[in-house]
Amino acid sequence: MKLLQQSCLKYTLPQHLMAEGLYPYYRAIQSEQDTVVNIDGKKVLMFGSNSYLGLSNDPRLKEAAKAAIDKYGTSCSGSRFLNGTLDIHLELEEKLAKLVGKQSSICYSTGFQVNLGVVSALGGRGDYILLDTLDHASIIEGSRLSFGKVMKFAHNDMDSLEAKLKMCEPDKIKLIVVDGIFSMEGDIAKMPEIVKLAQKYDANIMVDDAHALGVIGEQGRGTASHFGLTQDVDLIMGTFSKSFGSLGGFIASDNEIINYLKHTSRSLIFSASMPPANIASVSKAIDIMISEPERIQHLWDLADYARKAFKEYGFDTGKSETPIIPLFIRNNDKALKVTNKLLEEGIFVNPVIAPAVPPEDSMIRFSLMATHTFEQLNTAIDKITKAFRELDII
Repeated sequence: MKLLQQSCLKYTLPQHLMAEGLYPYYRAIQSEQDTVVNIDGKKVLMFGSNSYLGLSNDPRLKEAAKAAIDKYGTSCSGSRFLNGTLDIHLELEEKLAKLVGKQSSICYSTGFQVNLGVVSALGGRGDYILLDTLDHASIIEGSRLSFGKVMKFAHNDMDSLEAKLKMCEPDKIKLIVVDGIFSMEGDIAKMPEIVKLAQKYDANIMVDDAHALGVIGEQGRGTASHFGLTQDVDLIMGTFSKSFGSLGGFIASDNEIINYLKHTSRSLIFSASMPPANIASVSKAIDIMISEPERIQHLWDLADYARKAFKEYGFDTGKSETPIIPLFIRNNDKALKVTNKLLEEGIFVNPVIAPAVPPEDSMIRFSLMATHTFEQLNTAIDKITKAFRELDII
């Protein structure tokens, strides 16, 4: 056996979890991504999806995707830089820029590639990239590829951020990169305070709105809109695999920054472009989001109700203030056991355990869709409460 195989053979954690009946990943869903899914022929209530507006199975998105396939085929068969730009790419980018209040935007094949390609391209030698410690993994990976100096500040801690900014050379680029809504904790970046510090220290701001678009801001326009600070945030990133029910991502900014990224961002230039079906479905999703504000309102009605109920039953929901509600367990084994138990009871939730988080921060990530009903929500709350009590978590 070669050394590579010998090294990989030593990684046995998944096998141990499988042997104990606690392996919680790659659970095969045999139906559409909806409030109810089929797993092993059984109907399960889905509370682990990022489809916040419930559009992943919307017939209007399906029809838009089908029409795009009929006209353009299934693939662009090349990168945006060369033969992979369609007219509908440009139309979507214009719509996205307008949506988030910026001059221009550019689409990538995935949200991960956006952060990977943007953060790595904008931090040159001698420059600084300042990250919240709970930023998404794609931001972290992008910073690792950058030539800039990476500095991390404590989560949503403005004293920590200012301390890092004071350490930066004043004549160098300083790019502060934060999640708008943090994907596991469900709290919102302190954008007004971040803007004040950026102005004080002549820094730029990039916000990852993967979990914020369709959730907060005027008509779901994201974090900067939520705080009325669109003009003070330099770069706004978003994904299409959450609220917009598709796949891909984008970055929006001023014309100069987008022009630079179009010609230097390697994950854009050297990746195949978004397929026609995805482009068309995203465009339709934006139209629906703007024309049906009741979706966002219902999502928030559900979130407020759920958070209040969980707290009344004694759950630790951390600092959540959005439709992402962490149910802290602070024990890896119990987090896996309760996930397995809930699936048996017909409730799909996601465990978040070490090494993704410290063992003392292990949790169940409970997330809502605008298409959930209060009846479904009450069923989930009752079964989750019962499972947590049986395992002496609450």
